[in-house]
Amino acid sequence: MSKKIPMRQCVGCGEMKSKKELLRVIRTAEDEILLDATGRKNGRGAYLCPNEECLKKAVRAKGLERSLKTAIPKEIVENLTKEMEGIAAR
Repeated sequence: MSKKIPMRQCVGCGEMKSKKELLRVIRTAEDEILLDATGRKNGRGAYLCPNEECLKKAVRAKGLERSLKTAIPKEIVENLTKEMEGIAAR
C-alpha cells in the first residue's frame, strides 16, 4: 500500500500540490508573520508555491490575509519576498 501524500492548496494560484512542494507562511501567537521552512512551527499556517508570482497573487487577492486571519503590512510582504528569493536561490 502506498503512503498518502499530504496535499495543500496554494493561497496564491489555488493549485493543490504536495506539502513538500509548497512554502508555509505562519502567524505566531505574537502576531508575527514568518516563513516556516521546516513546516513544523506552531501557528496558523498558509501555503504558497515557492515563486514570487503566487506571493503577489496571494497578497493582491487577500488570500494570505484570509488564511492567516490578520492584515499583512507591506514590510512583511517585502520580507517574505526577500526570504522567498533566498530559498529559490538554493
